[in-house]
Amino acid sequence: MMSIRSLAGACLSAFVALGAFTVPASAQNYPTRTITMIVPFAAGGPTDVISRIVTAHMAQTLGQSIVIENVVGAGGTTATTRAARAANDGYTLITGHMGTHAASVPLYPKLAYHPEKDFEPVALLAGTPILILARKDFPPKDLKEFVAYVKANAEKVNAAHAGIGSVSHASCELLNSILGVKPVGVPFNGTGPAMNALVAGQVDYMCDQIVNAVPQINAGTIKAYAVATPERNPSLPNVPTTTEAGLPAFQAQAWNAIFAPKGTSPAIIATLNAAAIKALDDENVRKRLLDLGSVIPAPANRTPEALATLVKNEIAKWTPVLKPAT
Repeated sequence: MMSIRSLAGACLSAFVALGAFTVPASAQNYPTRTITMIVPFAAGGPTDVISRIVTAHMAQTLGQSIVIENVVGAGGTTATTRAARAANDGYTLITGHMGTHAASVPLYPKLAYHPEKDFEPVALLAGTPILILARKDFPPKDLKEFVAYVKANAEKVNAAHAGIGSVSHASCELLNSILGVKPVGVPFNGTGPAMNALVAGQVDYMCDQIVNAVPQINAGTIKAYAVATPERNPSLPNVPTTTEAGLPAFQAQAWNAIFAPKGTSPAIIATLNAAAIKALDDENVRKRLLDLGSVIPAPANRTPEALATLVKNEIAKWTPVLKPAT
């Protein structure tokens, strides 16, 4: 069986033979020391959990530790700016998502980075369906009642999110625009803290990635009105889709992916991509992700090129939705 370095090297051998580029010695031997994976939100949130599950396996494959560094602030853009400015030597990476690498573009006119221009895509890790959630004692019993209640009490209700530009913020902006309401937004430094506030009954509702919500829903500490995907999620078989529950216009699924600073060697990108693919094919990693409700990307969607296309399409999708919110 090919080693991970042999597999990554095979992807580059034809280009090297043709003289397309020369692989630096540092890239050939990569990695030789600990890698830092920046997570742009607080520990315990969806991006943090997915990143830790996948990178733990990647570290075994690469033979070097991958240390998670949670950097919070400004809907994930503080951490993403830091990652964009890091050395492009493969030792500082970031687990970005729909918020940091798509929604941020229309929401932050003075954004210090551009997702397409300042990063090298590495690999898509997981899709994460969006749920409409509420504190357990929120009056509405189902989604139709939720819609009616929020419309009737738009000036009184509040919605938690992980900061402007985060997935929880962007997805609820879409929901609120469909409902025609503008509730009070309550920002937190990540969906972990936002979820804690929802469980404590300190906020009314939120739109969150399924990874963050499954344990709380199963424990009965929060309400789940619907999942915003065409089909029910196997991890929450009793939660209806938004179409089934009466709000078909609300469809949303987030994603998490690894990015490296622009200019990172193709050899390093190939090594990291191969390690990520190996992790996603691991039975234990897959089970952990699936149990949390994640959608594991198909092989064709795990390449750097596929991730680059996803980012481009997501920016185009979310810009008209979020532009009015700025």
